[in-house]
Amino acid sequence: MSALPTAAGADALSLEFEDNALVRLLCGAHDEHLARVEKALDVTIVAKGNRLTIAGPDDKREAARVALAQLYTRLKRGRDIEPADVDAEIRFARQHIASPDQTSERRAFADRASSDRHSGDLVIGTRKRQIVPRTPNQANYIRALKSTELVVALGPAGTGKSYLAVAMAVTMLQAGQVERIILSRPAVEAGERLGFLPGDIKEKVDPYLRPLYDALYDLLPGDQVTKRLETGEIEVAPLAFMRGRTLANAYIIVDEAQNTTPMQMKMLLTRMGENSRMVVTGDLTQIDLPSGVMSGLRDAVEILEGMPGVHFIHFGHADVVRHELVARIARAYDERDGRQAELNLLPTAQKKRGRV
Repeated sequence: MSALPTAAGADALSLEFEDNALVRLLCGAHDEHLARVEKALDVTIVAKGNRLTIAGPDDKREAARVALAQLYTRLKRGRDIEPADVDAEIRFARQHIASPDQTSERRAFADRASSDRHSGDLVIGTRKRQIVPRTPNQANYIRALKSTELVVALGPAGTGKSYLAVAMAVTMLQAGQVERIILSRPAVEAGERLGFLPGDIKEKVDPYLRPLYDALYDLLPGDQVTKRLETGEIEVAPLAFMRGRTLANAYIIVDEAQNTTPMQMKMLLTRMGENSRMVVTGDLTQIDLPSGVMSGLRDAVEILEGMPGVHFIHFGHADVVRHELVARIARAYDERDGRQAELNLLPTAQKKRGRV
């Protein structure tokens, strides 16, 4: 084990680490990493030499132990720690501690999970960075991306749906497992009638595809992105350009798929050729289609869920890895929409009487 628990009183737990230099990195400048764990888990952590003492309720103390042990494992493998990494380990620790298993079994399971996540099994490596899952759902997503030909990822913005898919596509392209990457999004805000916008077709659709470009440039050197776009190894195209094609030896990502129609979605899903992978991502709470038009993604969920060879990942607000305020904002909107939906189901007379 990276961290050895020792007795420290009824309401405290001590961890001893092997490397004092790594312990300093684990604590962070002015103990900022420890403060982040304390705030998130409502515990108190005292650092002395290579020992950390954690005080607090049993479950929160154990969650802090797991998070700190995982962070130390990350440091031992030569990876730096940023605030977002601390938050990620806290999420995993909470997930493990929520298990009904006994403490010793929980501890063994959590430590195995730490080893799996940082040993390479769940790491996506590109030329510019190594990506480790930051939530349990992201870990499941990466497993699915590595093993399944068609993956459908549903959930709110900020959960890594598109970014992780692009990262896996880049990794497979670099390894020669596919010959090209095709990234597509519906340009629904302009109804895919782009003639009124200035410029050629590329200039017209690029604003809608910008998030995919951003992911590429974050994962590959800029000259590599430019070269591969020029050679066609990476193609970024609006959804309408997929019609009539058979895409073999390709990694296909369909982003913002909630804004496809059922006919468009069927067309996209039937583009897969030999040795192809496809990832479809979207948020069914953010449909921008005209009123009365059914989302192709919602239709596909109803048709495909449970089908062999198709893996669904359902992300939630707990998986949002942007600023913590983003998850709270999204949750507040959902709660408001839920109250509004309940109100709309009430009889008109009851609404007028103000019984809500």
